[in-house]
Amino acid sequence: MVLKLYGFPSSTAVKIAAIVLHEKKIPFEFVTVNLLTGENKKEDYTEKQPYGQVPCIDDNGFLLYESRAIARYLVDTYPEHGPQLIPTDSKKRAIFEQAVSSEAFNFSRYASPLNFELVIKKLIGGQPDSALVEDLTKTLSAKLDVYEKILSGQKYLAGDEITLADLFHIPNADLLIKGGLPLIQDRPNVARWYNDISSRESWQKIKDGVSASL
Repeated sequence: MVLKLYGFPSSTAVKIAAIVLHEKKIPFEFVTVNLLTGENKKEDYTEKQPYGQVPCIDDNGFLLYESRAIARYLVDTYPEHGPQLIPTDSKKRAIFEQAVSSEAFNFSRYASPLNFELVIKKLIGGQPDSALVEDLTKTLSAKLDVYEKILSGQKYLAGDEITLADLFHIPNADLLIKGGLPLIQDRPNVARWYNDISSRESWQKIKDGVSASL
């Protein structure tokens, strides 16, 4: 049975799971869950994902949701496929975990609501909250100043090898750029890092929307 990825094609969380599937070259079937029609709240889907969110995978009967949990599962379950993406050395693993935490709490915590204000609201006919945008931009800018320092001394966030910590950033960073914020491009080391990770084949395959398996 081929692994199934359930999700909405443009969802940043779904793209995180899809990036890892492509990095690891794991065959999968993409099953669209239409958020615009409320398909994610119907019982046949909430039986798989009780919160009615995307993504969710079905790997031969094993159901799992939350994009970052899915990513870790794929790396652990398919070690023979593609790059490892999670270090095995204890100290390198600790640095990796540090970088993953930074992505969640120093980047996505601010980038996600910024993208909602600047990109998603416009798509659904709303207007951004200018005060909130200003506050989030100021905070994220300070966080990315720290990224600039970190990346001045190493190629990737957890060292000189790419890991999940880097890949997790791509979908939200892409939307920041589309939203017109130069927070990535204005920092030379951050820009170099982002240009590197976003040029990978895994992202190029799904950047415009997840639609097909390998």
